[in-house]
Amino acid sequence: DVMPFARYVEPGRVALVADGLLKGKLVSIVDVIDQTRVLVDGPGSGVPRQKIRLNQLHLTKFRLSYPFTAPTRVVRKAWTDAKLNEKWTESQWAQKLANKEKRAQMTDYDRFKLTSARVKRNRARTAVFKSLKMKAARAGTFGKKKIPKSAPKKPRTKKAPAAKPAK
Repeated sequence: DVMPFARYVEPGRVALVADGLLKGKLVSIVDVIDQTRVLVDGPGSGVPRQKIRLNQLHLTKFRLSYPFTAPTRVVRKAWTDAKLNEKWTESQWAQKLANKEKRAQMTDYDRFKLTSARVKRNRARTAVFKSLKMKAARAGTFGKKKIPKSAPKKPRTKKAPAAKPAK
């Protein structure tokens, strides 16, 4: 049987704060208060223990192992033992967020340089593609199949004129 979800709201689940003053910080769920709020702690990211709404969190694939309602020192030890900060920075999600931030910090000149580099790269790519295409066309492995000139042509047959309807 396939489980419908892989990430559950559970003690130890690491989440990214998506909204509010702590936006972009990592926290770990310590306790579930009710269906909309959880108690979180982020000793490795500078977030003090507090309650937060679930709609402000994005659950990650990471999970720490510590007992239910563990104190901050236990959460901190689990955080450092799991090397969570290193794992997070290596993850695709964190890299995507970092690139988004980099793009947001670009100046007009940086955007110009990026566009120029892309144009240069695309021209080189097109030149290589065209040379490969020409080689393939000369070898006869690209495009329409060429019929050798020595092949006999089929004789053309005249179509019988269409009969005119009688009046």
